[in-house]
Amino acid sequence: MFTDALLARFAPDARVVAVELNPALAARLSATRRDTRLTVVRGSAAELSAAVGEPVDAVVSGLPWTVMPRERRGHILDAVTEVLAPGGRFATFAYLHAAWTPPARHFTAELAHHFDRLERSTVVWPNLPPAFVHRATRKP
Repeated sequence: MFTDALLARFAPDARVVAVELNPALAARLSATRRDTRLTVVRGSAAELSAAVGEPVDAVVSGLPWTVMPRERRGHILDAVTEVLAPGGRFATFAYLHAAWTPPARHFTAELAHHFDRLERSTVVWPNLPPAFVHRATRKP
C-alpha cells in the first residue's frame, strides 16, 4: 500500500499526515494503521494547511492529477506550495502511457509554474502500468 511504502522510508520521529477525501477509505486507513507517526485526516487536499497546521518538509501525493478539472488542480497545487517550508519537496507519480496527453502536459506546466525546481525520475518499468515520479522543490 502507498502509505506503508512511505512509512517504511521515513525517520522514526517523522510526522505523517494522510489526507483522504473518501470517508470509507479514510476510515479504513485509520483502522488498519498502528503506526504512531501517522495521522489520517478526512478532507480535501485543497485544505491541506488546515490538515497539517504548520509548514512541512515534504508532500507526497497519489492524486489522479490528469483527470481532475484544471481549476481544482490549481487550488490543490496552491495548497501544497502554501504548506511547504522553504526548501520543501513535493513528489507525485504519473503513468507513462498518459504523459503525452494534454492534461498531463498541462499538469507538468503547472508544476513548473508553482515550483522553483522540477525533475522527472526515470521510468519504473516493473510498475503496472509503467510510471515515473515528478519531484519539485521550493526555493530555500
